[in-house]
Amino acid sequence: MEFRIYYEDTDAGGVVYHARYLAFFERGRTEFFRERGVSVGELAAQGSVFPVVRLEIDYKAPAVLDDLVRVETEPLEVGRSSFTMGQQLVRAFDGKLLAAGKVTLVCVGPGVKAKRVPEEVLRVLQD
Repeated sequence: MEFRIYYEDTDAGGVVYHARYLAFFERGRTEFFRERGVSVGELAAQGSVFPVVRLEIDYKAPAVLDDLVRVETEPLEVGRSSFTMGQQLVRAFDGKLLAAGKVTLVCVGPGVKAKRVPEEVLRVLQD
């Protein structure tokens, strides 16, 4: 998923503010599923949501205003009620790694109780 860095993404120094990477990675995960025919909105409407329970980010190089960047997302581990995805933010024109992350999500239903990951999600994660 490619997108441009806008002024609203940056801090006073013109560098992407560290917390924005969380939003970039969230978009990347949503698009990862959308591109494979799974809507996180529909899953939520059916009673399955996926809160983040662990997140690690290593900032490698600054993303700056007007950079065209790409979020790359891949499944790393899949359990019965949780999964972990690896994500990277890469500058599009030269492939430079800007940030690398690892995020673990758990599937919960009503009452925020852990439940099995739906089959359609498992299929996408295990392909």
